[in-house]
Amino acid sequence: MGDYEKEQARLLRLFEEVEPDEDPIDEESENEEDGIEAQLENSDTEQDADSSDSEGNEEGSSKTTRVPSFTGKDGQTVWKKSVPNRKVRTRRHNIVIHLPGVRPHGKHATTAMECWGLFFSREILELLVENTNKMINRVADHFSRSRDAKPTDLVEIKALLGLLYLAGCLKSSRLSVEELWTTDGTGVERFWLTMSKERFLFLLRYLRFDDKETREQRRAIDKLAPIRNLFDIFVENCKKYYTVSEYTTIDEKLEAFRGRCGFKQYIPNKPSKYGVKIFALVDAKTMYTQNLEVYVGKQPDGPYCFPNDAKSIVERIVAPISGTGRNVTCDNWFTSFPLILKLKTDHKLTLVGTVRKNKKELPAEFVNTKARPLQSTMFGFQEETTILSYVPKKGKNVILASSMHHDDKIDMSTGEKFKPEIITFYNCTKGGVDTVDKLCATYNVARNTRRWPMVIFFSLMNLAGINSQIIAKANGSSNVSVRRLYLKNLALALTEDHLRRRAQVTNIPRRVRERRQEVAGISSSTVVAPSPPGTRKRCHFCSKDSKTKYTCKKCNKFLCLSHAEMLCPQCVRIHEEEF
Repeated sequence: MGDYEKEQARLLRLFEEVEPDEDPIDEESENEEDGIEAQLENSDTEQDADSSDSEGNEEGSSKTTRVPSFTGKDGQTVWKKSVPNRKVRTRRHNIVIHLPGVRPHGKHATTAMECWGLFFSREILELLVENTNKMINRVADHFSRSRDAKPTDLVEIKALLGLLYLAGCLKSSRLSVEELWTTDGTGVERFWLTMSKERFLFLLRYLRFDDKETREQRRAIDKLAPIRNLFDIFVENCKKYYTVSEYTTIDEKLEAFRGRCGFKQYIPNKPSKYGVKIFALVDAKTMYTQNLEVYVGKQPDGPYCFPNDAKSIVERIVAPISGTGRNVTCDNWFTSFPLILKLKTDHKLTLVGTVRKNKKELPAEFVNTKARPLQSTMFGFQEETTILSYVPKKGKNVILASSMHHDDKIDMSTGEKFKPEIITFYNCTKGGVDTVDKLCATYNVARNTRRWPMVIFFSLMNLAGINSQIIAKANGSSNVSVRRLYLKNLALALTEDHLRRRAQVTNIPRRVRERRQEVAGISSSTVVAPSPPGTRKRCHFCSKDSKTKYTCKKCNKFLCLSHAEMLCPQCVRIHEEEF
């Protein structure tokens, strides 16, 4: 017998002398077990043995232990039944970079107006003013009086948006304009103090987001041409001022619309059923919306022609958080195994989502629920992906995939339901977009319209209200915890400048003028109400008690002849034309 054979025989005798239960595993040795597993994982030989399937070794197969596994319906995808050995240290793709919160160039905003202005920036407001005035100039000849088609400006556009926010805050956005502007005590005073009913309807009718003269040329390469420029600026502002947390959600939201639109969608499980579909990336913790994409179907050939499959849409939506180690939660319309691998390798992101049962990578055992007990779970493991099939009730099962979780832990807080931790994590992070949708619907600014660009614009206004409140709260602003009060303060701030300007107008009923001055905080001494004909009062500029019947034609203050300047009728007309 050679030296090698003798050594093998000696080792065999030593192994036989060891008791099977010589080193029992108790609670105190769990940490040691983890350390051993980490060492086993470092062994390339052990990893290769675990990854081998039943057809892996034709020669010497009797010497290799086969790992229990499932095989997908495609006959190629293999899922291990047991939890693979893992290192103790945190995985690289679970290390989050870029801390969440307001970015430095957004920390200066504290008031509601300043925070809202981060998203509806001056560039957007000037775009609205410019294109709306172009539309007004096109239709001005159709009005008999020029004052009925006056151009607008920045102050008036802000007031228009403020009234829309106020109507949404009062849950009256769908209420008829006549009821909002009525003065019999049942209307809203702020509306008729700020703007006339006719002017409000006029501005809404001719509000535009692009130049109509060049629209057809742009529409040849982009279906979203009527609002593309404004939409892109708004989305860039959302990316610019805030960093989302480590948990995000991707889903679609449907903006209600039943008018004519080439990309109108029908989703039966949505409250509205018909409308414009918008994909969104939302922070699952703070509900901040960071990225948006309007679904317009197949675009014409050009710079906006992108694939519309779920994998491509997710890759475009996650661009702001690519490479930051965050997790994305989505439903079964988005989730696929190629997408999980793509996010992991190219974007350094993990994904947790439900999986449709028709995926070819799934084993048949995960789809079939017959003879499976209630609240039971089956797990399958690969190097970077975990799948599970959970039976919540008879004849039903839920299938999830995760590249963030790599174990079969059960959440004991679920009691007798015995839900896996993957499911409880999915339930906690899946509702980001749905919660934003609910917040938008609670204080919705949208009014009835036949133009689909207005539907998208109203949606952006709702999102700006939510995002700006998140930034105001993060910056330590006071009185921002109640969303209704925050939107009310925003509406009042937007309408303030226009209200103060209108308070200077004198050719209106005295009651309206005085109330405007009171609300705007303007002293009534600045503008005096006109007196009845024949009234004589003391001169406003004289120190002596001399009465006069003459008044200023602009401010109605009484003047004696020594403090009045005379103009002939011709000079008066020239003066009025100049000013």
